[in-house]
Amino acid sequence: MLKLTLLPAALILLSAHVFASPAEDSRAHFQSIASGDVAQLMQNYAEQAQFNWIGGPIDGLYAGKTAINTVWSKFTQAQGAQKISIEKLEESLNPKGATVTANVFFEGKAKIKVRYVLTWREGKIINETWQIDPQLNFN
Repeated sequence: MLKLTLLPAALILLSAHVFASPAEDSRAHFQSIASGDVAQLMQNYAEQAQFNWIGGPIDGLYAGKTAINTVWSKFTQAQGAQKISIEKLEESLNPKGATVTANVFFEGKAKIKVRYVLTWREGKIINETWQIDPQLNFN
C-alpha cells in the first residue's frame, strides 16, 4: 500500500521537471536570441503575438509570427554571435498567464542593454517588449 501512496507524489515531482516555468522559458528565449537560432526562438511565440521593439534601428511594433521572424532574422544576422548577461529576472504568475521582466545585456557586434518584458499564456509568448535602455547597470 505504501508504494501506491508514493506514486502520485513521484508523478508530481516528475511533471515539475517536464514543464519549465515561464522564468526558465524566458531564460531559454534569451539564450536563443544570443545563439542566433531563429527557428528555435520562433517556437516560443503564439500565432498572433505582438512584439514592441523600443529604440534602435529596428524600432517598431510587429504583429504575428511572420513579422517577428523577419525582425529576429535581421537582428541575429546583424549582431552575430552574442554573449548575454541576465539580471533582475522576476516572474509574476497566476492561472491565466505570466509576466517575466529582466534586464538583459547582449554583447555581439554591438553592446545592447535591454529592459525586457515577456507575457506568457499557455506556454507561448503573446506579448514582448524590448526596451533599449543604455542606462541599465550590469555587474
